[in-house]
Amino acid sequence: MSSFYISAIHNFLTAFGVVVGASLFSGLGAVLSNQPPYKIMVETANSIKIWAIAASLGGTFASFTVIEKGIFDGEIRTLIKQLLYILISLTGANVGYEFIRLLQRCGIIWGR
Repeated sequence: MSSFYISAIHNFLTAFGVVVGASLFSGLGAVLSNQPPYKIMVETANSIKIWAIAASLGGTFASFTVIEKGIFDGEIRTLIKQLLYILISLTGANVGYEFIRLLQRCGIIWGR
């Protein structure tokens, strides 16, 4: 497998894991503090998506440096690669958010 695919998988799963992990632990905190866990989990998942993207890319400054290099030095391939990494990380964060929402919907169905 090429390094692009390996990095893409890592970016996706890191963004996914940040959203799901933070949401699950915030749900645990909600249980301990006697608050509604599903509501807290969904709010956390929604608010942490941008941070999950930044974490999966290794920080925002590295991405901006690569984008700058692609624009000003004419390295279009590098620019496209970085944009794909950002898109893949965004997808991972959104899939994590939808996973948490799925847990919420399943809880509603099972709770009836």
